[in-house]
Amino acid sequence: MTTTVEAGAPPVRKSPSGAARGPRRRPGRIHRVGLPYLLLLPALLLELLVHLVPMVIGIVMSFKELTQFYIRDWSAAPWSALDNYKVSVDFDAPVGEALLHSFLVTVAFTLLSVGLCWFIGTAAAICMQDTFRGRGLLRALFLIPYALPVYAAVITWVFMFQHDNGLVNHVLHDQLGLTDKPSFWLIGDNSFIALLVVSVWKGWPFAFLIVMAGLQNIPRELYEAAALDGAGVWQQIRRITLPSLRPVNQVLILVLFLWTFNDFNTPYVLFGRTAPAAADLVSVHIYQASFVTWNFGTGSAMSVLLLLFLLVVTGGYLALTSRGRRAAS
Repeated sequence: MTTTVEAGAPPVRKSPSGAARGPRRRPGRIHRVGLPYLLLLPALLLELLVHLVPMVIGIVMSFKELTQFYIRDWSAAPWSALDNYKVSVDFDAPVGEALLHSFLVTVAFTLLSVGLCWFIGTAAAICMQDTFRGRGLLRALFLIPYALPVYAAVITWVFMFQHDNGLVNHVLHDQLGLTDKPSFWLIGDNSFIALLVVSVWKGWPFAFLIVMAGLQNIPRELYEAAALDGAGVWQQIRRITLPSLRPVNQVLILVLFLWTFNDFNTPYVLFGRTAPAAADLVSVHIYQASFVTWNFGTGSAMSVLLLLFLLVVTGGYLALTSRGRRAAS
């Protein structure tokens, strides 16, 4: 039996099973363009509900005279225009002076904490590069402070900083004799040192983890060539390790800065609702201005000012780092 094919008709390709395949239909442009946004829609909705909506409400509250008398219906509070902002930045008045003091304490605390976290984390990551027995165990032990829940870790430090029976005074005063008498670590000027110690202890493992991951991308051949040229350990760190880690360190320092500057859990659990003046971070200060004095309008204005400051610092930092990358390339 013979089959005839009409002239001009396109040939029909058959699959191995003998079924004819027609032309494939490409997905439409709307489908191709809209699919990524459709997949991102749940995350965007959650971000809107969790962050953006409260942020907008907080900005609106900063322009209202919102006190404890309007807690039931905050929308009924009278508008105060820029009065809350004027009170917050009036550094000659008690409210503005206290906010400025808290801001300076936070800046000093953030710079010291971020610097120590980066230094300790980088030093530990470099030391953990060489293979030796027990390296995996040490890496796991280094990450314990970062893996512990914040409240459990800070409460442990609260017991350690106790005046009469704390471990810190027992070691420093009773065993080593470094102090004349047991110190008060949770009140007075020593509270800043206590807060800094807890923050560094809790934050340096994150820097260690990020730097250790960045070191994996540095070829070992560079160190071998440098060693053949006579470069010592410090020269290799200065000429190879630190320049290669520059992109990683730029992101790491920014993240550490934002986390530390906004840290609320550590000082709140360590000192309670009212922190000492030496450890009065701006996050706790805003909480006190809002929920202790019941002046939510002023507290919201302080929060907006803090947000603007962080946006300016982040934008300037990203601009400087991107300019440095372009100049290096």
